[in-house]
Amino acid sequence: MNPTHAPRRALDLPGGVLMTGFCLALGLQQVAIKAVAADVSPLAQIAIRSLAAAPLMGLLAFWRGARWNDVRAHWRPGLLLGLGFTLEFTFVAWGLHYTLASHMSVFLYTAPVFAALGLHFGVAGEQLSRHQWWGTALAFAGMVIAMAPPAKGADATAILIGDALGLLAGLSWAATTVVLRRSSLSEAPPEQSLCYQLATAALLLMPACLLLGDLAAINPTRLALASLGFQTLVISSGALLLWFALLRRYRASQLGVLSFLSPIFGVLFGVVLLHEPLTLNFLVGGVTMLAGIFLVTRPRETSANDRR
Repeated sequence: MNPTHAPRRALDLPGGVLMTGFCLALGLQQVAIKAVAADVSPLAQIAIRSLAAAPLMGLLAFWRGARWNDVRAHWRPGLLLGLGFTLEFTFVAWGLHYTLASHMSVFLYTAPVFAALGLHFGVAGEQLSRHQWWGTALAFAGMVIAMAPPAKGADATAILIGDALGLLAGLSWAATTVVLRRSSLSEAPPEQSLCYQLATAALLLMPACLLLGDLAAINPTRLALASLGFQTLVISSGALLLWFALLRRYRASQLGVLSFLSPIFGVLFGVVLLHEPLTLNFLVGGVTMLAGIFLVTRPRETSANDRR
């Protein structure tokens, strides 16, 4: 039986531990970038980690049987996927110059709402139910509350700009989800999709960093090298492959509930490790957004396969 279509099992203890580890890694991502931004610009970090991880994914894809003909067969949706991935992390890198890592963790996670809207209008059978429309409205209300600046001033304006860039990053992430669902890549091995994403990001962002002078300004401190190593091996390689593996083994609905730990961990790490402040409007808006996202991602009903 094709493992892609095999019945998914209920989430057990090993799966829960792995999923929690995945959420921890994603929660640390923005903090890892922000913590060494003075030594390596966020854009350069994205470019370097993509350049380093792309060959690793290429070797893994080759080891698992992918060949050049497989790459050529999906190059058009692969290019779109790579452009969406590149835009996502360009907005993340740009936004972290202005806003807090905790804010970026939450606004980036608006992707499921944007993806649900895109799939509603672009993919048959993916239309939103009534409770999902309510969730969409709740999530957008939470965005407005969370983005309301607590006071006037340069810092408030900068945070507002960064939060808006976080929303654009979430929108770009959602676009890659729609491309995956609507193209031949939906049946391709996950490492092949990751290769398109990482290779496109490296090819576009490395020259941009060179022109901007970001590569020449790198200060290779121990913390900067540790952060780049973590982003390359854990985030760009291990975490994303782990997510695909979990999706192939366990019920997506249960994984989706646990995935809400990612923005929560992101906020906690930002406060504890970077000493970022928390405002009342961001807390209220963030909780409202997460409640809306939960409604959007909650399945309408449990399928026969899901009950096996």
